[in-house]
Amino acid sequence: MMGFMSSKETRTHESTTVRAQTRPDIPESRGAVPRAWTTRLLVVGVVLAALNLRPAITSLGALLEEVRDGLGMSGSVAGLLTSVPPLCFAVFGVAAPRLARRFGTGAVVCAGMAAIGTGLLVRPFTGGTVGFLAATALALMGIAVSNILMPVIVKRYFPDRVGSMTGLYSMAMALGTAAAAATTVPLTDAVGGDWRSGLALWAALALAAVLPWLPFVRERGAAPAERAPGERVPGRAVAPAEPESAAAPALRITRSRTAWALAVFFGLQATVAYITMGWMPQIFRDAGVPADTAGLLLAVIMVMGVPLAFVIPRLAARLPHQGPIVLVLGASGLAGYAGLYFAPAAGAWAWVLLLGVANCAFPLALTLIGMRAGTGAGVAQLSAFAQSAGYLISIPGPLLVGVLYQHSGGWGLPIALMAGLMVPQTIVGFLAGRARTVEEEAAH
Repeated sequence: MMGFMSSKETRTHESTTVRAQTRPDIPESRGAVPRAWTTRLLVVGVVLAALNLRPAITSLGALLEEVRDGLGMSGSVAGLLTSVPPLCFAVFGVAAPRLARRFGTGAVVCAGMAAIGTGLLVRPFTGGTVGFLAATALALMGIAVSNILMPVIVKRYFPDRVGSMTGLYSMAMALGTAAAAATTVPLTDAVGGDWRSGLALWAALALAAVLPWLPFVRERGAAPAERAPGERVPGRAVAPAEPESAAAPALRITRSRTAWALAVFFGLQATVAYITMGWMPQIFRDAGVPADTAGLLLAVIMVMGVPLAFVIPRLAARLPHQGPIVLVLGASGLAGYAGLYFAPAAGAWAWVLLLGVANCAFPLALTLIGMRAGTGAGVAQLSAFAQSAGYLISIPGPLLVGVLYQHSGGWGLPIALMAGLMVPQTIVGFLAGRARTVEEEAAH
């Protein structure tokens, strides 16, 4: 028996070596870097990419009043500006799996970071609303493809650590979001009070995130989720076998009720999140809170996701049904919006703590994407479907808030809208938390 196992391992090693020698697209075949080093580099790349997935939005929210004055925007146009993120995420996110199959995930994420940096560097200096929107869309295009591919990368390269790795990049995302919200106003003051320079500073973080992905740019062919069983990948000696191959037929994902529930859950939480990132500082400023404090309050909402984004995915991965977590998040959101409605300034710190808990529906949604599909290819399809459909659902929300605010002259109706969205979000999130996979449902 031992001889047979040794012979089998030898044949496996030899066949893997032959593949590596005949595949110039595989980094290990060139012997450029050790396996452990590429694994660590991949973790660094994931963290740096996650740090850049929200500052383009929250840095703008902190200076929205200055941008509106500088570009001559009305409340409705500002609402359109806050609706651009989910629109871009929906439109460009659909293309992420196809781009990854053609160019490789490393190349796509690297290009995404470059697009974020370029867009953030250019947009404050375009000189008008149209140019500002176009440059913002370029940055958001980079964010969109990276949004879709992060769960795919985690599922493929860290299949035994989905919860912890999802928690790690969700935590990094929350940290980047909070840092942009808290420091954009002080940084702007430090560079002379020019909002253009304050916004452009965040391009440096995105351009730095390009570097760890450069070694993975030359990876070609199928996306990681769709490689052949046993093929070598960066950071692993041999990839774990998966039943599907690049030629496997696509899932009929729209036949899965869980996929639809997860898409709606993702869309509703994204609606609330982008309303919060785009408008929350303005809500507090209109209630008499100073601008720097208003930015700090938004940062508290986002920074709550740093510890919770690490805890919630790990907890969710251990539960047979993630519905109880959804209920806790929904109750926290309702309580926070109720307080914001009746006493926005007096109890501001309490409300942002509650809303920070509710905002962790996002890392939970990402975790569910990894848990509700049984294969890497299934995660890729579910991620693209749930996020793209979800972001389409979220597009009207920030725009509607701007319209309601302009025509009602206050924040009562917009806050009521945000609170009302928590109810259906909780219901569909509970349904998405049931222990089943989209492959099982799509097969029937």
